[in-house]
Amino acid sequence: MKCIFCQSPDTVVKDSRETDEGKVVRRRRSCLKCNGRFTTFERVQLRELIIVKKSGAKRPFDRAKILKSITTALRKRNFLEEEIEEIANRITLEVESSNSKEVQSQMIGKLIMQELAKIDQVAYIRFASVYKDFSTAQDFAKFIGKIRENQ
Repeated sequence: MKCIFCQSPDTVVKDSRETDEGKVVRRRRSCLKCNGRFTTFERVQLRELIIVKKSGAKRPFDRAKILKSITTALRKRNFLEEEIEEIANRITLEVESSNSKEVQSQMIGKLIMQELAKIDQVAYIRFASVYKDFSTAQDFAKFIGKIRENQ
């Protein structure tokens, strides 16, 4: 594994621990060249998945995009990195458990929205504003009205 700081290939694993009920291995690494320390996560990939976007374009599944979306929605909302990782793991497992090799991007968006709705309304609304392509304040008002109706 290359060092994320200096790109040196000379890194060593200092500590390995199982997380997420043994489904993920967390490794603390250290660079022999610059002494930088960083963490990597190792998880099982069940199979190669293709994501079909709204436009019909097809892309390889990328868990990092799910993680980035959740992290952006939860920015400044007082959630730990481990909590965000758990949410991303649940969504990834759900996507990888589907029977199809191709998964619609809308399905992933819905899964993210479901998870965010359970834990934080502000993050839920933030994500929805991008996912549902809000273009006016009225779009926000309608969406918040629907949330209030469902409570």
